[in-house]
Amino acid sequence: MNEKPFRVWFDQPHDATTRRIQPLHHNYDRHPLMQLPALAELARELMPRKQCRFIRPGTTQASDFWHDPESPDGRGIDDIFRDIHKPGSWVALYNVEAVPRYRDFLDEALSDMKPLIEREQGQVWLKTGFIFISAPPSVTPFHIDRENNFWLQIKGRKVMDVWDHRDRSVVAARAVEEFIIHRSLAKVQLADEHLGRSHTFDVGAGDGVYFPSTSPHMTRSDIEWVTPDDGVSISIGVNFYTALTKRHARVHQANAVLRKFGMSPREPGRSALGDALKAPLGHLLGAARYRLRHTPPPPGAY
Repeated sequence: MNEKPFRVWFDQPHDATTRRIQPLHHNYDRHPLMQLPALAELARELMPRKQCRFIRPGTTQASDFWHDPESPDGRGIDDIFRDIHKPGSWVALYNVEAVPRYRDFLDEALSDMKPLIEREQGQVWLKTGFIFISAPPSVTPFHIDRENNFWLQIKGRKVMDVWDHRDRSVVAARAVEEFIIHRSLAKVQLADEHLGRSHTFDVGAGDGVYFPSTSPHMTRSDIEWVTPDDGVSISIGVNFYTALTKRHARVHQANAVLRKFGMSPREPGRSALGDALKAPLGHLLGAARYRLRHTPPPPGAY
């Protein structure tokens, strides 16, 4: 049987788990769909759907996490890629699974880890992909995501800081709750006293990091590594929801209501019995909330 040409692997397979932050390696930096010309073509397909996003000038790691669907200087996507090597250039390609060949790419990238994921978190029910292309100096601000994340560095270098998703001194339980239910990152803020609590990864092509849902994280890319033939950073978040992330979202829905009655409910993952009792209630509450609002729920909301 032929061996797969591309794969992802944990540095310490005997200790591999989806429950905590883990360094990893991969060879998807060689994949044809991850090369800059292929990504420029992908961007042309995503731009009319407003799935190309741009960072505001002056953004820092402590800034609010907000990406605009229009380039701040009004340039078209071809001009942006033509100048992508210029310092400070930045573009993100959102939800690349909307394009069938990249949906297949995400399936391929997760295939090596799927048995582990399903053993620990149950069924994988939605895969998403986000690609970040930039020329240093550049940053991605401090934030959390709903999905679990296999974050792969494809080209160039980045420094990624990731915090334990269970560390409530960094992001409070209510802040996570608001994000899961209402999409709000207003209470997810970087504080200087938390900088020493992160796991810091200095990664190049072929390196990566796995981190669970709601792990706070941010990135930066500095000009020190830039050479005449290597001045662009490319990374992809191969993200996925599972039966576990869905159950946790439902518990968050129930907890939000219980707080209104003056209770202090345990957050998801702290009590198996509590989660089992609250998850069905949270499912009903979440469905009712979005039905009454006539708005679609965010992925993974309940």
